[in-house]
Amino acid sequence: MLLHVVVDSLATTQTKINTDQYALLFLKSQIISDPSHLLEESWSPTTSVCRWAGVTYGSRHQRVTSLNISNMDLTGRIPPDLGNLTFLISLDLSRNNFYGNCLKKWHVFIG
Repeated sequence: MLLHVVVDSLATTQTKINTDQYALLFLKSQIISDPSHLLEESWSPTTSVCRWAGVTYGSRHQRVTSLNISNMDLTGRIPPDLGNLTFLISLDLSRNNFYGNCLKKWHVFIG
């Protein structure tokens, strides 16, 4: 019985990470310019989201809680999928060149 609970817990955690990972990978796919190649090199489906540059992972809920990709000179569109980061409490996209309708909805400071 205990093994079943542990396996179910791991499966649930994996689903949550996959949701967060998918949202961040979709954001990465919308980046048309990454001069430092930081996201290109760090954000890989084969690496845990917890180890990605600019990502803070909360151990309590095992979800992404903070995203700070400021000052990277990134250019791209912010996809609505970013809204799937439901435990995100801090978002810093400043000093990049992002665009998209989601920015108006979230009142995100991107200056």
